[in-house]
Amino acid sequence: MAGYKAEDEYDYLFKLVLIGDSGVGKSNLLSRFTRNEFNLESKSTIGVEFATKSLNIDGKVIKAQIWDTAGQERYRAITSAYYRGAVGALLVYDVTRRSTFENVGRWLKELRDHTDPNMVVMLIGNKSDLRHLVAVPLEDGKTFAEAESLYFMETSALEATNVEAAFAEVLTQIYRIVSRKAVEASDDGNSSTVPTKGQTINVKEDGSVFKKIGCCSS
Repeated sequence: MAGYKAEDEYDYLFKLVLIGDSGVGKSNLLSRFTRNEFNLESKSTIGVEFATKSLNIDGKVIKAQIWDTAGQERYRAITSAYYRGAVGALLVYDVTRRSTFENVGRWLKELRDHTDPNMVVMLIGNKSDLRHLVAVPLEDGKTFAEAESLYFMETSALEATNVEAAFAEVLTQIYRIVSRKAVEASDDGNSSTVPTKGQTINVKEDGSVFKKIGCCSS
């Protein structure tokens, strides 16, 4: 088709969501991973935004479509459409603000209320560069993650520490689950469930969900 570029090709498309309190650095984690940008003056925007990036995992091109709450979290009004079709999540808190860590349990409950129980979730302690201001020790994050069976990593969007690693780990674990399911399905003789090249995994085709939603759109 006209205008089709080779870089648009991918084997799998996985939707990830970023959740957590306002101001923990979700948007900068997204921009650092997808565009290698960090904006110290970044403001919360209202609506839903997403960006994409492709990684090579086990010889397959995995395209991540990462959704950012973009200000909605301040109103606790994240909609089911935001979570729909997501297969992975990064649950972010700010290591310098204890309250953002204390709210992680509420975010996790909301996530589990709206998504598949097999979803891959990573707990992220962001702003690890502000070591002199740390209010949430590394061990606290690890302990919570272990208790809830989450992956865990501390990151710095500012210094680009562990950002790529965190997203890559989530995507790798999702890919392994999908691959295992595909193998199990073929072993059962039901080859029709094996994902084909370029197939979207568990991401709804509802076009309205994929548009950038402004604050006042009806």
